[in-house]
Amino acid sequence: MALANTVYNLLFRRTSTFAITIMVGAVFFERIFDQGGNAIFEEMNRGKLWKHIQHKYEEKEEE
Repeated sequence: MALANTVYNLLFRRTSTFAITIMVGAVFFERIFDQGGNAIFEEMNRGKLWKHIQHKYEEKEEE
């Protein structure tokens, strides 16, 4: 109960800190969700994406 009281007093008691907490939480959630989705997509399509098969079709440029 002490942890819940501390969190409430620090983050949710005042409207301004509540709004900032929600905005920061939304940004972090979006980043985590986006990176997780990309990781799942790349794992499901391993070997099919251009960056995985690029070496088969492009010739190396010599200087």
